[in-house]
Amino acid sequence: MKRMNATAVREGLSDILNQVAYAKERVILNRRGKDVAALVSMDDLLLLQALEDKLDNEAAAAALAEPGDSVPWEQAKKELGLPE
Repeated sequence: MKRMNATAVREGLSDILNQVAYAKERVILNRRGKDVAALVSMDDLLLLQALEDKLDNEAAAAALAEPGDSVPWEQAKKELGLPE
């Protein structure tokens, strides 16, 4: 994984995008010595999104499995200040 200053990235963006897109290289961008962002391939991004979705679905399933009283939709809308 490469670390690059944001200014250097700006100067060589086309080459860096090719490295990320085709060579699957990951590039960490830093500014004033602090890591601030990363460039990753679309494959990596899709994998990250799939992992996040899986974790969200597992958390939702666990929440739904917890015992407790359910609240009618009309009551929930009223408590949340949503339009009727």
